[in-house]
Amino acid sequence: MAKIDVLLPVKNGMDFLAESLDSVQAQTFQDWRLLVLDHGSTDGSLEMAAAYAARDPRIEVHPFPQAAGLSGLLNCGLDIANAEFVMRHDADDVCLPERMAITLAAFAAEPDCVAIGGQAEVMDAAGHKLGVMSVPVGRERVTAASLFRNPVAHPTAMMRLGALRALGARYGNDFLQALPQQQSMEVSHLAEDYFLFGQLAILGKCNNVPQQLLRYRWHGNNVSATKFMDQTALSVAISRFLARSFSALKQLPAFDPAPFVNHGGLLLEIDGQRNFDASFEQMANVLQRGMGASPELQRELDYRRVLASRNPLALLWRYYRFSSAHVAETGEWNAVRSWLVRVVPGKRRMSVAAQPA
Repeated sequence: MAKIDVLLPVKNGMDFLAESLDSVQAQTFQDWRLLVLDHGSTDGSLEMAAAYAARDPRIEVHPFPQAAGLSGLLNCGLDIANAEFVMRHDADDVCLPERMAITLAAFAAEPDCVAIGGQAEVMDAAGHKLGVMSVPVGRERVTAASLFRNPVAHPTAMMRLGALRALGARYGNDFLQALPQQQSMEVSHLAEDYFLFGQLAILGKCNNVPQQLLRYRWHGNNVSATKFMDQTALSVAISRFLARSFSALKQLPAFDPAPFVNHGGLLLEIDGQRNFDASFEQMANVLQRGMGASPELQRELDYRRVLASRNPLALLWRYYRFSSAHVAETGEWNAVRSWLVRVVPGKRRMSVAAQPA
């Protein structure tokens, strides 16, 4: 039995698969098993993975052509995994050599943590650097951020398998069971990672390391590019589910996080409202009562206070004050900028109805 089982789903990923597999083999930590989960590839990906498996007994190929979406495919991987940890890795990304070693050290320092991710470099299809993907560090930061964005970059994540199973946690299912059945959700695709990590974060079981763990490849076939609006709409619904669950678990009043989310680097239009200061104060009160005061929570609230205004000048001024005190993370400035240029024809728009508390 290996220390880490790597779950690598692939469907027609021939263009980048070899580099992805090579990066796992190049890890400084070598006690791993790589489970290639093939979802019906027809481009030679299955054959390439099989050739790697023939040369390295730590690599196994498991075809699951009938799996129900990415969520179902990853759950098939969880079913056959038997290591202490499971690590996610995508067929178009490249692990940095110390990825496993860094994450295992983080788990050793936090033995009750269930999921740990980290930072990433973003590159294009040719491997040229485009920027960085930054995520919050600190368990309270991750918990608070989970109500407004995905707090863990899925391709960087590693999880304790035994703890997942003890919680009944799988991709797509509501394992918190904090709400009445009619308010429960299932998420089979597009945002299954946010649904999983958001629930773990509410329980205080997620964190991120400050180091970069991989090179994330951004190209035209990423789901975030091809189904942006559908993914964003689903993410808003998940944020609302997580906020209701948090309030129910803490026995506190419900609140609507939608005015303050920044999924996909967008702010939402909500019933034509332009000022959410009162809603912000109610939300902040609930989070402070539910989590207790801390610098990590305050940092998250400082940013969400920025988004409480949709007046362009006020929004820009609030962001200026925020960015003078904090280092912005991925999507934070984009959300402000997208609103400031909303009047430009052709820009992405998204509206939702207000949700009663």
